[in-house]
Amino acid sequence: MTAPHDLPALYASHAGVWLAGPAGETREVDRGTAIAAAADTPHLVINAPVLARRLGYPELSGLDVLELFAFVHPARFCVPTVAGLLAAVGQPGVVSEGDGPAALRLIAGALLEVAGDPLWPEREGAASTLAALSRLRWPWASLLRPVMTAPATAERSLFAVLPEWEETPERPQPTSVSLSAADVRARLAELAGAGAEQRPGQQDYAAAVAAMFAPRDRRAEPHLVLAQAGTGTGKTLGYLAPASLWAQRSGGTVWVSTYTKNLQRQLRAEAARAWPERRADGVRPVVVRKGRENYLCLLNLEDALQGGFGGRAAILAQLVARWARYTRDGDMIGGDLPGWLGTLFRRRGIASLTDQRGECVYAGCPHYRRCFIERNVRAASEAELVIANHALVMVNAARGRDPSSRPMRIVFDEGHHVFDAADATFGASLTGQECLELRRWLLGPERQGRGRRRGLAVRLADVAAADEDGAAALADAVEAADALPADGWLDRVQTDQPCGAVERLLAAVRAVTYARDASGGVDAGYAIETEAAQLPAELITHAEETRDALDALARPMMRLAQRLESVVADPPDWLDPAGRGRLDGARQALAWRIDMVTAWATLAARIGGPADPDFVDWLAVERNDQREFDVGLHRRWLDPMKPFARTVLEPAHGVLVTSATLCGRTAAGPDWDEARRTTGATHLPGAPALVDVASPFRFADQAQVLIVTDIARGDVAALSGALAQIIEASGGGVLALFTAVRRLRAVHGRIVDRLARAGLPIYAQHVDPIDTGTLTDMFRDDPAASLLGTDALRDGVDVPGHSLRCVVLDQVPWPRPTILHRARRAADPAGGAAYDGRIVRRRLAQGFGRLVRHAGDRGTVVLLSPAMPSRFLDAFPPDVPVSRVPLSEALLRLSEAQPESSLPLAMPPLVNGNAG
Repeated sequence: MTAPHDLPALYASHAGVWLAGPAGETREVDRGTAIAAAADTPHLVINAPVLARRLGYPELSGLDVLELFAFVHPARFCVPTVAGLLAAVGQPGVVSEGDGPAALRLIAGALLEVAGDPLWPEREGAASTLAALSRLRWPWASLLRPVMTAPATAERSLFAVLPEWEETPERPQPTSVSLSAADVRARLAELAGAGAEQRPGQQDYAAAVAAMFAPRDRRAEPHLVLAQAGTGTGKTLGYLAPASLWAQRSGGTVWVSTYTKNLQRQLRAEAARAWPERRADGVRPVVVRKGRENYLCLLNLEDALQGGFGGRAAILAQLVARWARYTRDGDMIGGDLPGWLGTLFRRRGIASLTDQRGECVYAGCPHYRRCFIERNVRAASEAELVIANHALVMVNAARGRDPSSRPMRIVFDEGHHVFDAADATFGASLTGQECLELRRWLLGPERQGRGRRRGLAVRLADVAAADEDGAAALADAVEAADALPADGWLDRVQTDQPCGAVERLLAAVRAVTYARDASGGVDAGYAIETEAAQLPAELITHAEETRDALDALARPMMRLAQRLESVVADPPDWLDPAGRGRLDGARQALAWRIDMVTAWATLAARIGGPADPDFVDWLAVERNDQREFDVGLHRRWLDPMKPFARTVLEPAHGVLVTSATLCGRTAAGPDWDEARRTTGATHLPGAPALVDVASPFRFADQAQVLIVTDIARGDVAALSGALAQIIEASGGGVLALFTAVRRLRAVHGRIVDRLARAGLPIYAQHVDPIDTGTLTDMFRDDPAASLLGTDALRDGVDVPGHSLRCVVLDQVPWPRPTILHRARRAADPAGGAAYDGRIVRRRLAQGFGRLVRHAGDRGTVVLLSPAMPSRFLDAFPPDVPVSRVPLSEALLRLSEAQPESSLPLAMPPLVNGNAG
């Protein structure tokens, strides 16, 4: 084995810092010694940014084994911990904290050995990438060069080896078919496999939701099914059974929409039971669709590789290029690019390599035929199952490039989030950052750097040269865009030195918001807001000026869009097919930006005028840790299900909205009135089909709820002590959900070192510089670990089994009393208290739902709030025992509930880099 035993290694956790010198000896050292050693000599490390934060030494650099793994095994999953890397290199085992340096040497040696193996499966492209990384002085290059053999022939570039997609004929519309209950049950049995456990609830669910696939009888009246299926029903396979049967018989496409990436990964795995990886004709029957901003842009990557990125970011670009040769579909956010890779580099490099700003030139791009995004769009048009997210489905329905590709049969899983997704999709925000992005899209960057960003005038120069009317419209749009906020707008607004109509409005919005805020957010560092009512005359005047400026911008943009449409429809001789595609893409991009500018102008015109009862408007200053980052006006539908029903439901032929927590329960059963309101059913003429399937789990034997009665609200010290004791009693495996980021950070700081020294590591959202998905992977991989987070983890964590055995809620999850919440609360037909109650119950149910995922799971929910109202206890399954107990009793019950396997394990030592 090629083992770099002569390299020093540095490992640190909240339990301490360990250093191994060139001779191989490992010793525990203080932070100062570690910093001095790291500053003097490059050390083997794991996740340098995390290590730098723990040492308090931002300039830390070294030989990061995660970077080496990304080079040797691109597009391969790995948990970014010592234990995760050991498993990934075929050396699984549990090591003590003090053996961290020895483990790093073992990992580095194993990876270097793979790179020297003639049968290395990811050898293609490695030599050329290593040559580029050597020029960038990547620390690993000097260790890789001696072990890697040179290729026999010159390697082709990435842009030459990626396959090209091919145009396909338009698919015929689906055949009208009906599915019988017997056929659906038979299909479900086939997918479940011989000998599978009989699940009557799943069978009933599959037969009932198949109603969404019946032929539609009347325009704008889809077959809508609302299905609440308790945890453990097996609803994923339950709806995939009729979906696969309908797709096979009709030749149509079913879209399954989720809210979280975890469920998308689960769906892809479950879909393998119903569909092969590829059909006989080579087409992938199952495709995951995401927004353009999730995929690698090859033009941006080429720009980065040719000097657009400098320093450490240039190394990232080379590692991404390695990944691009082996990726399944180019998905950089939640796909097969390691989520931790971008966090190793100290800038937003990953985002810069995607199409974040809508600057795609489509067929005008030299890599258009190899584009991951275009390939994915075309694959989805041929697929039988498209897995997407709620936002993409709604946006695609609202402004899809091709009306024939809009979803006609849609399953909204995690359907309790449809309301929130629609709220964000159909709202409007006139803010400084949004305006700046539009300005850059139209005019290009203020200071042209090495990047490829260009304004619309540059991208459409050929049209301007050949079409007089188009040139005039383009020139007018460019001139009108000068009224939008420019670089440095926030500094000017903060110092009351605005430039232009929009900046003057933003300065007035900021002043009024600070003057009227009564939430306490100013001192706490949170965002602040005020309602758009009784505003001063000066602000109203600036709003009128802004409306005029936006109208003046929208008019030439509309003229330009019309000219582009004319040119594309009747192309001149000089316009080749690639140019036609580029102009068509520009026309599509212009269309939705025109809609955005028009919505902004409408919002500005509303200021000072009568309120529209369909909307809620407010002013806000966005802040994070007391740092302002945006200012603006916001508008949301009071009921976003109105545009959702019109845009998404009415054009569809069949829709299923399903969830384990689609609605609350009353004594008579599910609260279907709530479900109808939050899914858009009330805005359709027909009545939806209603399906209710209870969970098959025996919650009385699998779970308990403990309400701790002696932790005072607001006592952070007591809360911290209680959580630490709970984690100790549970032996880790705790998911702690907080209602405030500041409280999470305060508690984390008090307990993390103490618990780490006890062998109980703590990971924390909003603290660790690691993305949420990677934190969840690290938590899932270590049964002794615990994870602290906020609302994003209430739904985003799927950790079945022993790794998650206790969920802790820091207090009753009341909704934040925002202006939008107040308006919807007041409009609720059942009253404000009932509105709040439904939100609390849903959040409690979602928290409980993290705990028991499979029949063998066991666990406890602990609520650290003595004032928990009894009326909310019906959020939990009716057979779950609920007890109000002091902390001491709760700790005793937790200890009794833990099997011996949950206790911290004795760690086998590593001797000379090998497991002893």
